[in-house]
Amino acid sequence: MSEIKKLIERLCPDGVEYKKLGELGTFYGGLTGKSKKDFGNGNAKFITYMNVYSNPALDLSVTDTVQIAEGEKQNKVQYKDILFTGSSETPEESGMTSVITKEIQEDFYLNSFCFGLRLFNSELFNADFLKHYFRSHEARKAIARTASGVTRFNVSKAKLAIFEIPVPPIEVQSKIVEILDNFTELEAELEAELEARRKQYEYYRNQLLTFDKVGGVRFDVKWMKLGEVAKCYSGATPKTSVASYWEDGTIPWMNSGEVNLGRVYKTENKITQLGYDSCSTKMVPAHTVVIALAGQGKTRGTVAITEIDLCTNQSLCAVEVDNNKIDSYYLWHYLRGQYQTLRKISSGDGTRGGLNQNMIRNFEIPVPPLEKQRGLANILDRFEALTTDLQSGLPAEIEARRKQYEYYREKLLSFKRKEF
Repeated sequence: MSEIKKLIERLCPDGVEYKKLGELGTFYGGLTGKSKKDFGNGNAKFITYMNVYSNPALDLSVTDTVQIAEGEKQNKVQYKDILFTGSSETPEESGMTSVITKEIQEDFYLNSFCFGLRLFNSELFNADFLKHYFRSHEARKAIARTASGVTRFNVSKAKLAIFEIPVPPIEVQSKIVEILDNFTELEAELEAELEARRKQYEYYRNQLLTFDKVGGVRFDVKWMKLGEVAKCYSGATPKTSVASYWEDGTIPWMNSGEVNLGRVYKTENKITQLGYDSCSTKMVPAHTVVIALAGQGKTRGTVAITEIDLCTNQSLCAVEVDNNKIDSYYLWHYLRGQYQTLRKISSGDGTRGGLNQNMIRNFEIPVPPLEKQRGLANILDRFEALTTDLQSGLPAEIEARRKQYEYYREKLLSFKRKEF
């Protein structure tokens, strides 16, 4: 840290210049005019929404393809482009960025739900500096403010164009990258070990929760629709513009992103009784399964279980079981293994890529005897704890390393603004 401080004092003692994105580059769109048949057996590499959403540095080991005709005019991405997701279920998840940090030797095309920024002068930046900066808290908050919507939030390129970012000397950028990459490399090693444990949990979950569906009843397992054994209902969102609905709230209110917690012990937001009464949200009892209904990103089809009483927004469906028929933790483990199936049934014509309550009610699940359900849930709880226990072990170490990285990222990427 002392070395970077000396470097800044030598190269930019009066501060760092900030420039608007619109001054630094120009925005371009993703693919246009494509139908479903153009994807799959294409002749060119295709960058998915999830690739941009999930990776601060774009993953170039792409296997998705799209058909591009000879002479067809479509935008291609290139080295140091900054890619943005265009929309999401929440403002906080909108405008996620991924930077192309390596030279590319072939054509890559961007999906239509994303857009890119091409720098006028790419020599101003170290690509890995941009990778870190655009995922910083400062940048994420600023980008989230450019998104607007009700049930889906879309980024405004006009607002994004006036977002200012620092342009420190390249030597400073490179030194910051060296420091921050050391943190992320160690975290990646720990994540790889944790992923091995997750695969172990998934293996046993799939082994224990795979049932023969032939004939409808087999090995004492009945196949039933969720609507036959549970109440399925969604929530709502009080108007965010009405302060009395939110300020000093005491009722936990779950947003779509929090389904990724897996087990929900607390919520970021709470609403007042006035806010609760103002809309059609409903109280969801503790130990209820919740399924994310909407989203082009990874959230749709994700399943959580509540550990407290709470209410939800309209993009989450609570599955409140009949405890005499279904163990909620058994159901939670089972539905976690159905993530791809849930996403598949929600991607047909006319669905706009979203699940709905009718789909959830008609989704069939295997129902073994209640005691067997509880036994299976107990076994899987123990495996799942190896991947989620934040009090000890790998998850705790990863969390500590991540906080350490975030601390230094925010410290290193906060620059004194140069006055002219």
